[in-house]
Amino acid sequence: MELEVDQAKLNFETHGSPKNSPLVLWHGAGCTLRMWDNVISGLVSKFYVVTFDIRGAGKSLNFDDSEDVFSFEKYSEDLNHLLTHLKIEKFNLWSMAWGTRAALAYSSLNSDRILSAVFSDASIASADVEAQRKGLKIAMARQESMGIQKFELPKGWNEHINKKNADLSLTAAAKFNLDKAVSSISYPFLVMTGDHDPNLTSSKDIVSRSASGNLKILDDVGHGSVLQRPDLVLENFFSWHNLQI
Repeated sequence: MELEVDQAKLNFETHGSPKNSPLVLWHGAGCTLRMWDNVISGLVSKFYVVTFDIRGAGKSLNFDDSEDVFSFEKYSEDLNHLLTHLKIEKFNLWSMAWGTRAALAYSSLNSDRILSAVFSDASIASADVEAQRKGLKIAMARQESMGIQKFELPKGWNEHINKKNADLSLTAAAKFNLDKAVSSISYPFLVMTGDHDPNLTSSKDIVSRSASGNLKILDDVGHGSVLQRPDLVLENFFSWHNLQI
């Protein structure tokens, strides 16, 4: 589905019954809403799931050539337009990696709308892409040695109509004070990060700054946990929400 907003057209999907508690899924860097495909089937029995591509990424189109539109403030406005369209006032949130940076920014600007949040692979520190790759390689080798099933990546999880805009969309993180965003959290949240993900250090720091946060360290998991172990992240998501799959 599509929704026209200020100088953009947002691609989004909804899954499950609108009578369920709303859950917004925020994709990671270089990803699209398709990255959530392997967990959505496990969520729809309990949640009204909303997935979307941020402007410029995936199938969402941006019609403004200004780089100023690639900001967490603009992404937050876009999401609010989508929520208004869907008649959603308050919602639960689940994000991964770079998406957690965007989600934290959103929550600091709209703290009254968040019921709870799960931040996967969370970090507000500088990204160490090489360390992420090394950690993932080690984690995947350990999983293979234990006979753990390797999940197929969802089709289209990293395909973008406009690659230039998709790359520009990632510049938003450098324009926002994420330290201040973390200190403003008051809602209950879970940070869920793999033991082989270098983001774990920052994940621990995020939780230590808040009285409402909890930390779950995933054994033998590297960066990109939702794509890598959808079964494990889903199990822990529901465990934290005190629900059963």
